[in-house]
Amino acid sequence: MKKRLLISAFIGVFIFGCSKDDPEFETDIIVSISASIGFASEPDNHGEFTISLSEPSRTDTTIDYTVSGTATNGVDYQTITNTITVPANSISNTIAITVIDDTIQEGDETVIITLNTTSNPNTTIGSSNSATVTISELPEDFILSPEDAYLYMVNPNATPETIALFYNLKALSKTNFVVGQHDAFHSFYNDNEGESDMMKTTGSDPGLLGSDFMFITDDNNDGTTSNWYQQQEQIITSNAIEAYNKGMINTFCWHMREPYEGDYFYASEMTEFQRNNALVSILPDGANHDYYKQKLQKIAEVANSMVGNDGNLVPFIFRPFHEFDGDWFWWGKAYCSPQQFKELWQFTVTYLRDTLQVNNILFAFSPDSSFFSAAEYLNRYPGDAYVDILGMDNYTDFNNQGQAALESANEKLQIITELAKDRVKIAALTESAYIVTPGENNPISGFYANHMYNALSNNNVEIGYMMFWSNTTNTYCTPPPGQPSTADFLEFVDKPRSILQNELPTMYTLPQ
Repeated sequence: MKKRLLISAFIGVFIFGCSKDDPEFETDIIVSISASIGFASEPDNHGEFTISLSEPSRTDTTIDYTVSGTATNGVDYQTITNTITVPANSISNTIAITVIDDTIQEGDETVIITLNTTSNPNTTIGSSNSATVTISELPEDFILSPEDAYLYMVNPNATPETIALFYNLKALSKTNFVVGQHDAFHSFYNDNEGESDMMKTTGSDPGLLGSDFMFITDDNNDGTTSNWYQQQEQIITSNAIEAYNKGMINTFCWHMREPYEGDYFYASEMTEFQRNNALVSILPDGANHDYYKQKLQKIAEVANSMVGNDGNLVPFIFRPFHEFDGDWFWWGKAYCSPQQFKELWQFTVTYLRDTLQVNNILFAFSPDSSFFSAAEYLNRYPGDAYVDILGMDNYTDFNNQGQAALESANEKLQIITELAKDRVKIAALTESAYIVTPGENNPISGFYANHMYNALSNNNVEIGYMMFWSNTTNTYCTPPPGQPSTADFLEFVDKPRSILQNELPTMYTLPQ
């Protein structure tokens, strides 16, 4: 019997204060609880509560709690105790809820955890002291209703347009996927400016526009009109607004510069000290934590400044710390533990949502393609309460590696599809391409209409969108007119599941 856990209590506000270097500040650390993973299916996937501190403590913090609800501890789910310890210098710990497989029809049941006391005199149980998880026997053909969409989102207080985007993308994924491209309005093959290269080829813009916060948050962006970085900010934000006005979807990645000198995002270009300490340093109580908050404040400023012709804030998908399971970025797995990565992600979400009150973001989680199971995919997953979109970046499997690699890409998309169904999230191929450099890295026959389309469609894969990387002066990921692979690409976008801007349904209004 398959069961799902649904969050029925939302995350409490995380309060992030000043540095704890001075003991006088360590007197008001707030302890809270949330239902961080709202899913479990028999027998391998688990639900989860997260106990969080608003700031790290120098000593272990043991919290006593009461377990209640209509589900029976040790019968309906594996036994959990009544205490948990958040280790010194950490901000969270988790309580797994493992549903026990049975054949009894029991209807909806609840697991409630209520925080009681804490052993650490510098901590206080906050107002978010209780969370409820419902073990629900939803039918296999569960269909999300428009009025319930906000219940499954990171931010239940998101703007109406953002909630509609979540719902419509989820609904669309059952039959179609949106084809997008990074920097489509600003980067062109052979520097042939004007319309997007996809418009030149197909007669339509892509259905999704990719952008980057890299230049916007650069230390050299001083906000003056003559500043090159500020000029890039204006171009990027105006392109995003244009995309929204056309009914397209916006997504932003973030090649954030390392926080010490603000120069690089590739680990290979950093000093050994920088790459081994950069991520830890921006965690709460880290040396560069205030610096990191300033960068998030800049993102919030931009998010709240992008307004469409309809007078509404422009919703966008935010995909921070992508490809974190590799070692090429300083936020990669070689430079932090899974727990540290989760802490950074959770802080990023709660600071933007709760402290800065940004309500027009969907959050996308996107490792690279090195996973081969759901467990590997979820190794650094911060929880359903912090993720709207389950994505994957994948260049490797599409880099002319043969049929086995293409089948591997499809298998990974099947994994994401099933996880997204179970968690009521959106699956996506968040970044991919076969990069053509004419004369050096030549096109692959049938790459778009056969290789890629089949990987994105076969075996009941359901993704809301896929995004090609950008075209540049010397390379292309989507062919402009007159290239050997142009006809192949035209066949790809004419396939039943793939849609561009000219075929997009209304994405920013909930159906009645």
